[in-house]
Formats: sequence, structure tokens, C-alpha cells
Amino acid sequence: MPRVPSDDEGVASIRVSLARSGGTRRPCVRIPDDDALDGRVESGTCESLSLTAGDVIRVVIDREECHAPVTEDSRGRLVRSAFDNRRLAREAGEGANRLVEWLDANDREPGDSVVLDVVVPGELYGFRIPGERAMYEATRGPPSSLSDIARDLDS
Repeated sequence: MPRVPSDDEGVASIRVSLARSGGTRRPCVRIPDDDALDGRVESGTCESLSLTAGDVIRVVIDREECHAPVTEDSRGRLVRSAFDNRRLAREAGEGANRLVEWLDANDREPGDSVVLDVVVPGELYGFRIPGERAMYEATRGPPSSLSDIARDLDS
């Protein structure tokens, strides 16, 4: 399994803002629209994040792989939470929210920024504090047909 550093030329690094999640005081990550990526990409190349509301993506936070549902509000796409497995991410409400824990541990609040690394577009992303370096296991998820079967079995 190839290990890829966040500063690898194949990894696009995008500075993203933290916002408030609905009526709560918890921070969430605001994902820029694809047409607003110009000027936000700090390294690598990225024309599209390949993210749509309703997706559950794999994200690496502090060297731990989690699963995060992509949602949206009137201003665009958000990642409000990250959980230990896909089932918890789809049910969003059970289990520990690893994203909020990480943001709290790093004293990040709405208005601050973090870096979103695009490791495998549409499949694997990473969150890190600006100026820090991260390592990723650049693995691909199961083919969509296997994901569909697993999703059917969970239902």
C-alpha cells in the first residue's frame, strides 16, 4: 500500500474555512464549490473535488481513517462529522464525531481554516492543520458494485 505525503505533487492541498453547523456551536468544514477552487489550491492540481451532497467519503484525520458524510446548506457543501465506519457515517448521530474531537483538540473554531488534501479524488481526502505535514495510505475503496452490495446488506 503506497504511502503518500501531503506535500507530494500528486496531492492537491486546498485551504478551507470552518463554519458553524446549523444552530449548534460545533464547527464544520465548508467545502468550496468546484468553480471557486482557483486561488484556494495551495499545491498540486485540482479542477474538481468530485464531492456531492449525500456522498460518504473516506477522510484521514490525525493518521486515522474515518468516514464522513457530505451535506449541504444554502451556501454550499459541508462536512459536519466523521465517524469510525461507513454505517455510523450514514446514520450520522451515533458514535464519536472524530472531526469535532480533532477540531476541539486543535483549538479550531468557526472562521479558522484547515487544509483539505485530495489524495484520491472522489475517494480519499485528508484534513490537517495549515503548516503541518501528513502521511496517507493511498488505497482505493471497493469497486462501486461491491459498495452497492454492502449498502444493500446494511439496509
